Amino acid sequence: MTVKSLADRLDSLSDAPYGQVVLGQALKLSEETGEVAEAVIGMLAMNPRKGASHTLEDVHAEACDAAVTALILIERTGADARSVFERHLEKLARRPLTGEATA
Repeated sequence: MTVKSLADRLDSLSDAPYGQVVLGQALKLSEETGEVAEAVIGMLAMNPRKGASHTLEDVHAEACDAAVTALILIERTGADARSVFERHLEKLARRPLTGEATA
């Protein structure tokens, strides 16, 4: 319900056409995944100019932002994000973790 509420709040602030709403949300998801990468790079001090600029908690927060943004994308396309996510999670749980193909 919280994801729907967030999606509804975002929709109330925009009069953009459906296609632009979906495109904008997908672009926002891409931005958020970049922030996850930036946090991991910073946590591992992989950028010599910045050193250790992020913590594990920063990585967690950015990953949560990306997850919520993805769920809002699902919701803004008119689907119930919880149902879609739960079905997909069940499918992933049944999938083998090796290179074996399944029907």
